Amino acid sequence: MDIRYTRFERARIIGARALQISMGAPILVEVPSGMIDPVDISMLEFSKDLIPMTVRRKRVNN
Repeated sequence: MDIRYTRFERARIIGARALQISMGAPILVEVPSGMIDPVDISMLEFSKDLIPMTVRRKRVNN
């Protein structure tokens, strides 16, 4: 997907996914040995475009 996220959207998506992983959600990517930090795992999922979340934006009329 060729969606561009703002740094705030990226932080929110990665943070929410890291919380899910830390609470026991299934991991959607092959994790290298030694990687145990949920934030690192969620960043890996984000880089491979595997996080099942969407961003809804409000349209601003000029």
